[in-house]
Amino acid sequence: QVHLSESGGGLVQVGGSLNLSCVASGSIDGLNTMGWYRQAPGKQRELVAGITVNSGYTNYGDSVKGRFGISRDNAANSVYLHMTDLRPEDTAVYYCRAYVYSNSYWGQGTQVTVSS
Repeated sequence: QVHLSESGGGLVQVGGSLNLSCVASGSIDGLNTMGWYRQAPGKQRELVAGITVNSGYTNYGDSVKGRFGISRDNAANSVYLHMTDLRPEDTAVYYCRAYVYSNSYWGQGTQVTVSS
């Protein structure tokens, strides 16, 4: 009933920028938090950034602080990830996540590749 649609992944050069988008749809009454996670080969999935729907409170993973920004458009049920100063270590599949009440839902993921 809850669907997350991600877009914006692709190939980017070291030091470049990229923007990701995620749109939530379906039974999203009770949507309260949205965020981005990533998983690189051989590594666990990790938090990139999260934002609360009502207050806009944000938090970031240590490895992306100062380089990435998260924002949301509540009217569009959307969350965005603005990535700058990209590094090869940022290469991963990026997943959108949404909490509806206490239940979480995942998007399909979008590949981000930073070339060295």
